[in-house]
Amino acid sequence: MDFIEKIKVYLDTSVVSHLFQEDVPEKMADTRKLWKMFQDGLYDVVLSTLTLKEISMCAEPKRGHMLDALNQIAFTVVDIDESAWDVAHQIIDMGILTKKSLDDCQHIGAAVVSGCDCILSWNFKHMVNIKTIRGVRAITNLQNRKAIDILNPSVLIESEE
Repeated sequence: MDFIEKIKVYLDTSVVSHLFQEDVPEKMADTRKLWKMFQDGLYDVVLSTLTLKEISMCAEPKRGHMLDALNQIAFTVVDIDESAWDVAHQIIDMGILTKKSLDDCQHIGAAVVSGCDCILSWNFKHMVNIKTIRGVRAITNLQNRKAIDILNPSVLIESEE
């Protein structure tokens, strides 16, 4: 019997999108390996209503492919509620990200308030970078919340190999 809790991972839209991102074959390959791990139930996957909204705004056929891929894994959907908004606005107020990155801030907020262990993203400009990682760590400390890692998907694959 396995007593180790599964890692709870939040996926931003970039992860789902990279399943079909043929212009970056290495990232696409890693994302597909990770997806197989999700299909095998190795992680607890969390998405937000924002992730689903962003996917719904993609053009076909990519939107259909992304929705089909989501149907292949188990995941929990969380709302962008008032607590998530508070975290998002604190990220902006502290100068970690700007108002232009409000969607990214909402993704982070949703992951933080839902108690995820990590956020997975291919967004190196706004999310997977030292300024955002340290800033979010400061916020979780200030709010007495669980610390959260912000990682690129390849990190989870490497940890399983």
